[in-house]
Amino acid sequence: MTTDSIVGALVLGIVEGLTEFIPVSSTGHLLLIGHFIGFKSEGRAFEVMIQLGAIAAILSVYFTRLTRIALALPTSAKARHFTIGVLLAFLPAAAIGALAYDFIKAVLFETPALVCVTLILGGIIMLQVDRMPLQARYTNVEDYPLSLYIKIGFAQCMAMIPGVSRSGATIVASLLMGTDKRSAAEFSFFLAMPTMVGAFVFDFLKNKDALGQDDWTLIIIGLVSSFIAGFFVVRSLLDYVSRHGFALFGWWRIIVGGIGLLGLILTQT
Repeated sequence: MTTDSIVGALVLGIVEGLTEFIPVSSTGHLLLIGHFIGFKSEGRAFEVMIQLGAIAAILSVYFTRLTRIALALPTSAKARHFTIGVLLAFLPAAAIGALAYDFIKAVLFETPALVCVTLILGGIIMLQVDRMPLQARYTNVEDYPLSLYIKIGFAQCMAMIPGVSRSGATIVASLLMGTDKRSAAEFSFFLAMPTMVGAFVFDFLKNKDALGQDDWTLIIIGLVSSFIAGFFVVRSLLDYVSRHGFALFGWWRIIVGGIGLLGLILTQT
């Protein structure tokens, strides 16, 4: 383990925390930055497993609300409805992720040009959706119809393609299906919890025998730094999107994707 790898793990952890919950694709950013700084983990486990730090951040921010929902399950139909809805939304990505795991890791994660293109296309779509005069019918994530939870869950599957963005796919789908901006972003938080914990566990089981002490040290560095960065993002994002929408993130995607494509062209010539 070198100083460069430690610094790389720290930087990538911070990037993960800053980008996981905003619709710009944390995985896409990690893969592009890792490509240009020469950081590559065993089985690409680092890029997936440090997401647990971001999940710890959201759990810490939402601890009181999650506890309230959990305690209400035996007596509250609303709490049961929401919990079932989150689980239903989680299932499509869990199934497709497990079935397509090898293809995602061996092909999609190793194609930085694809990341750049999906970042740009996703940015254009986000800008267009943000400008549409959509009418919000649903403003509370706990009251979404079960059918809406399921549809958002299928939309999340688009994020199997790095650069699409898990939160971006769920937010855009939510807005198009009648939610307001704040609850769309908030539901992406709740859906991230089972999705990312599931990804962590699956990747751990797949790679645990191949990961050495140095790999685990780098993963822990990435976990801690992503937790710290993610904590501040979660606490501020909902208020921001309620006031300003998602245009900033659309432009950010286009700029990063464009710079990435330019960098790939320059480094291949």
